[in-house]
Amino acid sequence: MASKLYVGGLPYSTSEDDLKEAFAKAGTVESATIISDRMSGRSKGFGFVEMSTDDESQAAIKMWDGQDFGGRTLKVDEARPMKERTQ
Repeated sequence: MASKLYVGGLPYSTSEDDLKEAFAKAGTVESATIISDRMSGRSKGFGFVEMSTDDESQAAIKMWDGQDFGGRTLKVDEARPMKERTQ
C-alpha cells in the first residue's frame, strides 16, 4: 500500500523531478507533485510525495523532516485527507 506524504517548506524553484530524486533516497517514489497557484502557475511551496510502502514513508519522514532543502527547512508528515470546500 502506498503512503502519501505532505512536504512543506519547499523552495519555490523546486521541480517535481527534484522532489522525486530527493525522496528516492528513502525508497521507491510512486509520484511527486508540487502544488501551484491556479492564477500565476507559481509553486505554493508545498507538495505531496507518494512512497510505495509505509516503511519507506516513515524512512522519508525521518530523513527529511526538519532538514534543509535548498535553503529552506522542510516539514514532512503523513498527508491528511483533503477537506471539502464550501464556497
